[in-house]
Amino acid sequence: MPSGAAKPLAGKTVGIDPGHNGRNEDDPSYINHMIWNGREEETCDTTGTESDDGYTEAAFNFNVARLLRDDLLRAGARVILTRNSNDGVGPCVTRRAQILNRADPDVAIAIHADGGPAWGRGFTVLEPVADGPNDKIIKSSVRFGGDVRSALLAGTQMPESDYYGDHGVIFRDDLAGLNLASEPKILIECGNMRNATDARLLTTTRFQRRLAAALTAAIVAFLGGR
Repeated sequence: MPSGAAKPLAGKTVGIDPGHNGRNEDDPSYINHMIWNGREEETCDTTGTESDDGYTEAAFNFNVARLLRDDLLRAGARVILTRNSNDGVGPCVTRRAQILNRADPDVAIAIHADGGPAWGRGFTVLEPVADGPNDKIIKSSVRFGGDVRSALLAGTQMPESDYYGDHGVIFRDDLAGLNLASEPKILIECGNMRNATDARLLTTTRFQRRLAAALTAAIVAFLGGR
């Protein structure tokens, strides 16, 4: 039987939100209807981006989420996902926030990949801005974001973004998933799917496994108080 040291996340709950969904484009009226994100209106969701050869962000997000879930389960965590397949529509970003909040996780992460300029490379950690309901999770989310940034730099081949944010970090006040969070939470744009170098990494199982391992390391560091 594994020792306590081998289960560093025993007793912890982690939320994972794999952005978008594989069939969002099939129901534009649903995906494009407006929701209130805590500060302003935004669409329920989007289809996400894709690489030049058609590998979708939704598939990437879900693959990494499953790998991360498996790593976290092995580390002893209870894991909540906001969707359990990549062949559905939605849920809306507000519903995703509700799913995570109701599970009362110790930390949560939204997994994405960006559709930036073709010349741009790298990952960006998106951090919440205090808006009242999420005030109590800002400091802890910033700390978690720092752990994620450090883990990606140490454990993957993906550099900090050279086109978005500052040293791989940006604060966003226009995303429901961050505005409505009641647990420490960040969103990670794992790389730029429109950049050929990034796309070659993002679309491989090898890199996705390394990314999941790095995110697991960041979660262990955060929940273990470093």
